[in-house]
Amino acid sequence: MGTHALIALIIFLVTYALIISEKIHRTTIAMLGGLLMIAFGVLDQKLAIHFIDFNTIGLLVGMMIIVGITAQTGIFEFIAICLAQKVKGEPVRILMVLSLFTATASAFLDNVTTVLLVVPVTISITKQLKVNPIPFLMSEIFASNIGGTATMIGDPPNLMIGSAVKELTFTAFINNLALINFIILAITILLFTLIYKKQLYSPPDLKNHLLTKNAKLELNDRDLLAKCIFVIALVLVGFFTHQFLHIETATIALIGAFILLLLTGDKYLVTVLEKIEWTTLFFFLGLFVIVGGLVETGLIADLAKKAISITGGELKATTILVLWMSAIISAFVDNIPFVATMIPMIKELGKLGITNLDPLWWSLSLGACLGGNGTLIGASANLVVAGLASKEGHHISFKKYLFIGFPLMILSIVISTIYIYVRYLL
Repeated sequence: MGTHALIALIIFLVTYALIISEKIHRTTIAMLGGLLMIAFGVLDQKLAIHFIDFNTIGLLVGMMIIVGITAQTGIFEFIAICLAQKVKGEPVRILMVLSLFTATASAFLDNVTTVLLVVPVTISITKQLKVNPIPFLMSEIFASNIGGTATMIGDPPNLMIGSAVKELTFTAFINNLALINFIILAITILLFTLIYKKQLYSPPDLKNHLLTKNAKLELNDRDLLAKCIFVIALVLVGFFTHQFLHIETATIALIGAFILLLLTGDKYLVTVLEKIEWTTLFFFLGLFVIVGGLVETGLIADLAKKAISITGGELKATTILVLWMSAIISAFVDNIPFVATMIPMIKELGKLGITNLDPLWWSLSLGACLGGNGTLIGASANLVVAGLASKEGHHISFKKYLFIGFPLMILSIVISTIYIYVRYLL
């Protein structure tokens, strides 16, 4: 191991240890860790910037502006009341419905976009029922990552795999991943209702009050709402067609955000920019640079190569190894550089004599996408939800998340292992 690789590994381990300890805010630690990568020469400044995923940052900023302005109309409260009334104000049913909606939306939209739209509705419902929002938010985090795994466009790793392997079409992803992800989602939602059963209770008088409310009274600016709906529809169409338009989702979100600011005038500009989750954005910046240090020094590539060399290229062993290695690594580092490292390696295995690479591709997809549920920093959606919750005074700690999230993630990988083995390896 070279000097720079050793420095990168030390910075990574110390940074994560401090994030887990929660003695210092995770944003401060992540930014300091990223800057130390540059200060110690692991990366130069130009290269560090190259590792920052500006598509994620831009998408977050654009959608935060759109959601911030849309929130002024009362639409989230309106949706919350309508939804609660449909399920008779029962917290357990609300958790199930919101989780199913989150998963479905995440299959076709970016996970971050989905949670940015769902979380304000969740917060509004839980406030009115006076229940703890954490069980709902935890379930939505899992649902967003599970739902995103089901289609080619639902999660960046799937898009990368689909782009690299031409025979893996949009339909192929649905045919091979939708069923297993629906099973994992159903089991996960059920487990969340059991884990948080005692907290999913609201007094009858609060439920009755909610059921008698006139949801339409929450809509306080219909002119602004019409402008917001127009822009959101425009952005969603852009997300669905961005592959054909050859425009990144960040550009679409930012165009939408500034069209909305143009339509609403200067009234919301300063207010909305103040409400952007800057702590979350800076945390991402630091994290991208830290993981970039591991990628640039070859640590991630070396780990993957050594792991695959252990199996000697035997299909069954390699497939299961790729699934589990992808899940564990993706729980702690950004899955995009890891998947970028694995794609050429799996292609190389094809040249060495493995004729059917499908089990390896589906294992990589399931592991990389579902692994993000393992820790609070495993996926973008996790951090966005945690940031929004914190703003409302509900802290999701790394340790508390890990205590519930990691075992549930492992369970999802156990189910995936059975599925991969039975469907492709028997």
